[in-house]
Amino acid sequence: MSDNKTAGPRIILGDPVPWFGLPVVTGGSFDLHAGAGRWVVLSFVGSLGDPRAIAEVAELVHLSASFGDEHLVIGCVFTGRPSQTDHLAAISSPTLSFLADHDGAVSRSFGAGEMPRTIVLDPMLRAVADIAWDIPQGHATMVRNVLEGLPRVDDSAGVPMFAPALMVPRVFSFGICDFLTQFYETQGAVDSGFQFDIDGKTVTLSDWRLKRRSDVAVGVPEVRELIRDHIVRRLVGPIERYFQFKVTRMDRYVVACYDSAVAAHFHRHRDNINAGAQHRRFALSINLNKDFEGGDLVFPEFGTRAYRPSEGGALVFSCGALHQVTPVTKGKRYAFLAFMYGEEDAIKREANNAKLHAGELQYDMSGRDRLFPEEVLPQAVSSVA
Repeated sequence: MSDNKTAGPRIILGDPVPWFGLPVVTGGSFDLHAGAGRWVVLSFVGSLGDPRAIAEVAELVHLSASFGDEHLVIGCVFTGRPSQTDHLAAISSPTLSFLADHDGAVSRSFGAGEMPRTIVLDPMLRAVADIAWDIPQGHATMVRNVLEGLPRVDDSAGVPMFAPALMVPRVFSFGICDFLTQFYETQGAVDSGFQFDIDGKTVTLSDWRLKRRSDVAVGVPEVRELIRDHIVRRLVGPIERYFQFKVTRMDRYVVACYDSAVAAHFHRHRDNINAGAQHRRFALSINLNKDFEGGDLVFPEFGTRAYRPSEGGALVFSCGALHQVTPVTKGKRYAFLAFMYGEEDAIKREANNAKLHAGELQYDMSGRDRLFPEEVLPQAVSSVA
């Protein structure tokens, strides 16, 4: 489903496509990496001053009404600067967004520099269709036929999909879970926020549309030691055995709460995208209770299956995996959360201090993130090399 007439870079069907971020006319940005986990339709229409582009956009608006944004999203990518964006904002929807590729660089990277086209991506962001405007069957007709034939996201691979996540039960005892829950309730929680890059610098912001959660940072040495001891004895070994990586450091000892009273949640994201988070290898989530509903982890690239560790059990997964926490609908979900990494990553983290926004905490390799006592650290380092 492609033509051979367009010069410049080409998208090869079956291959992953380059990630990009573009501003959206309604505000914010569209980051392709976060769009995974559903069918993604990128329609490169060129200049909106072209009457053909206006006609194609009208077809996309009509077509988008047939689908929900959990099944697919359509990014209508235009070049140049249209005189009126209010109209584009008015016809936008959760399924259809208008993306401003002012200089045309992204369009050219997708082979749309000389011939506008629509490229369809699977839930893992690999090209499955490349439909040029001059296709004999008709561009709009072919796009409709392709989209109407797409299976459910859970059926996109033809077989059930499972996220590459490690579930380890009984890392914390019920007593430790109760203790950490009470620790949270007595310490005074704060809104946790999330990391965002502005002008190449990582800063912590708060946007309840994307994330709603309250955290307590564990600073008490005795409590940190209790947690560290159990992680080293019960979790470091399985991570090394099944992921072939020896973690030696753990960042951010946090007891968190997702409260149904505020529909707490965390929208789809990856944990190592930001400049100040590139050192992170694995995310760790240990549930501290079970009397709640919702609040499950989902890895959209692998379908809609929900993952929930048992009380005291750990879920470990790559920080590069797209994931989300579904809204808590009843009760409160308490969890211990952290990031795990090694010595080379710690060096990178310290070097990335320069990429942190003013006011963000600077990292010191000699700090408290080590999982092993000083006298055994050299042995841990040699096992990583």
